[in-house]
Amino acid sequence: MVLKNKLHVTDQVELAKLEEKISKQKARQLFDSGDIEKAEVGTFAGLAFIHAYLFDSIYEFAGQMRDVNIAKGNFRFAPLMYLEVSLQHIDAMPQRTFDQIIEKYVEMNIAHPFREGNGRATRIWLDLLLKKEIQQVIDWNQVDKEDYLSAMQRSPVKDVEIKVLLKQALTDQIHDRALFMKGIDVSYYYEGYSEFKTEHL
Repeated sequence: MVLKNKLHVTDQVELAKLEEKISKQKARQLFDSGDIEKAEVGTFAGLAFIHAYLFDSIYEFAGQMRDVNIAKGNFRFAPLMYLEVSLQHIDAMPQRTFDQIIEKYVEMNIAHPFREGNGRATRIWLDLLLKKEIQQVIDWNQVDKEDYLSAMQRSPVKDVEIKVLLKQALTDQIHDRALFMKGIDVSYYYEGYSEFKTEHL
């Protein structure tokens, strides 16, 4: 099924390609323009700002809470009827330490508040949290795709694995543009998008 989109594209492969290209251009703009500083750190409102920024020219629902139940494989994300309460709970969660930040990230992943593009927007949101609270970010290039996906899959039950994995990849290069751009590429690669390099768009 092809998601309804502003580009009026009805071919899945073409939509995936355009979505990657346009939203990576927007991710680069988010950093280069300084607009990234406008995102509220650690809240759903901040995440919605990032999501809208990336996907607004592609989807009507960009930055808006989903209105359908969604699942990935056997895992069902937060049911629609509890989604708003879940997001309020996540907003109120503490975020002072690395462990608290990852716990908050795991909860946001379980909430999966958007129809599409959750992972890509939420990893930027996570780095903003780490940057503000502990003056570090993740060098996503150091985080293997399969290790990351399996750790995230298990994280609702046990978050030790994802904490260990991400802690090993922390860096204090929080203003490094090249690191950010590479991080976007890796983040998209996790989701199966690897046609374009953010730096070259």
